Amino acid sequence: MNRVANSATARLKQDYVRLKKDPIPYVVAEPVPSNILEWHYVVKGPEKTPYEGGYYHGKLVFPGEFPFQPPSIYMITPNGRFSVNTRLCLSISDFHPDTWNPAWSVSTILTGLLSFMIEKSPTTGSIKTSDFEKKQFAEKSLEFNLKDKMFCELFPETVEIIKAELKHRKELEIQAKSQNTASEVSSLIRNQLQRDQSPLHSALHNLIVIIGFAVFAYTVKYVLWSVTME
Repeated sequence: MNRVANSATARLKQDYVRLKKDPIPYVVAEPVPSNILEWHYVVKGPEKTPYEGGYYHGKLVFPGEFPFQPPSIYMITPNGRFSVNTRLCLSISDFHPDTWNPAWSVSTILTGLLSFMIEKSPTTGSIKTSDFEKKQFAEKSLEFNLKDKMFCELFPETVEIIKAELKHRKELEIQAKSQNTASEVSSLIRNQLQRDQSPLHSALHNLIVIIGFAVFAYTVKYVLWSVTME
């Protein structure tokens, strides 16, 4: 049994070195320092997908028989694609040991997970939500992950990126509120000036009407005088 466990440990260490040497786009992963059979990963939502802007934390639990047996795969961050804290049924997970290939590495598993995540094929552990709902989950994922102790311990660089993004969002929110407030104040002042000036506008209007009537009367009088003279 120890030989099997040692084999799994050796293989996972090799996979870790390979993963660091050749990173996977949109995915980072780290083993738990006290237990190399438990890995945690973070998927950054790819551009032009409903997951864009989101960060999705999950874990892989490897059996002592790895690489001859597949791992369990879990998603921890609410995402709109998979149920959280539930074993996912994928061809690369322990739901399908009959299709598992011992040559597959941690990189293979994470690449397959990402590929399946951005698809819409149903499976055990998947859920159905709209793109709008997925985008809402993506927006909320940042603050959710910062509350997870394991996430913060294993992915400090991602934590800093998320904090910077949240700070930027807050600044944009404050800026938008300031602009709205300035617009409202400007509108109130403009309306007040219009109300204050309305008597003057009315007086000017009346004066113009009187002058116009006087000019008209004078013109009529002049025409009549001209006719009389002729």
